[in-house]
Amino acid sequence: MPSRTVLRWITLGALGIVVLCLPAAARAHEGEFKKFNDCPSTESGVRKCVYSVTNGGTIVLGSKKTPIVNPVTLQGGIFAPNEETNIAKFAGAVGGETLSKTPQPVPGGLAGIVPPESAPLLVKLAIAFFFENGLTGVNATLELAKPASEIEISTFNLLIEEGLALRLPVKVHLENPFLGSSCYVGSNSNPIIWNLTTGPTSPPSPYESIHGQAGFPELKEHNELAEVTENELVENAWEAPKATGCGEPLSLLVDPVINAAIGLPSTPGKNTAILKNTILTASVGAVNSH
Repeated sequence: MPSRTVLRWITLGALGIVVLCLPAAARAHEGEFKKFNDCPSTESGVRKCVYSVTNGGTIVLGSKKTPIVNPVTLQGGIFAPNEETNIAKFAGAVGGETLSKTPQPVPGGLAGIVPPESAPLLVKLAIAFFFENGLTGVNATLELAKPASEIEISTFNLLIEEGLALRLPVKVHLENPFLGSSCYVGSNSNPIIWNLTTGPTSPPSPYESIHGQAGFPELKEHNELAEVTENELVENAWEAPKATGCGEPLSLLVDPVINAAIGLPSTPGKNTAILKNTILTASVGAVNSH
């Protein structure tokens, strides 16, 4: 049996050949290629389509650890990579969400958030009222904080387990009746930046590096589609800013309570993203012909 490394290089070579196919007219796709219906496969310069589902993993944000239990989809197109870095620009999904807004339940919700004795009476009464009604569940939803064009991706680096595989600018939406609709960690102007890799991470001392994994590549559909299973993208060198907009119109009072409970802001090394994925890629020529 060939080794995982050999399989990666065989797959990478086959993908390079497939990418050379010329695009045809866009239309609704069939079979496995239906997943690429929102790929901008007719956009000038787009060479490949990608459809990635994060079906597991963990996000550690400050002192809160949230498992990924509901699948999150990243989809779009990939331009030709830079010849020196092997990193390519991203094109957003057409008619769909580039990054799906999928809520993840936060273990414990707000049950552990107790205002300090010095908190204003209004905040104490609001939180007490909230707890008395038992509405303590919180969802954390990952959202893009920048246009899709600011995403960067390297299928080459992903397969060889070295360097940047996916650069993702995000913000985390904390949702709950008490927190309101505007409670975010990170923002469009101050995003969380994930420099995800399948290789080793480089957190500051004294934090330890963690390692992702490329997974297992397989060519399907007459070698026109590549699927990578058991892929794991990791990052633990990112900074998390304070939460803002929580409990509006009382955010000036509520934000400090939420930040104290979560441990924000949080410096690089204290936060972790582990994304377990299944990734499909195909050339635009292959996609447009199905």
